[in-house]
Amino acid sequence: MTKEELQINVEKALDEIRPFLESDGGNISLVSIDEGKLVKVRLEGACTDCHVNHMTLKAGVETTIKKYAPQIEQVVGVS
Repeated sequence: MTKEELQINVEKALDEIRPFLESDGGNISLVSIDEGKLVKVRLEGACTDCHVNHMTLKAGVETTIKKYAPQIEQVVGVS
């Protein structure tokens, strides 16, 4: 998968997750994809202060991104 295809697939995954985050007043944006293995995202809006945002990041975001881009090893949140 090329870098461009990888980015498109990660964005597709985020588009799948976004409506759930938006329904709670939040959002998510892609910051970077490092070495084709590490995805950095930024939780926004209500998601920044949410006490379960780590669980959302791992259980929801990382799982969905890996569905679209299996070579991704880890998803981390940045501020």
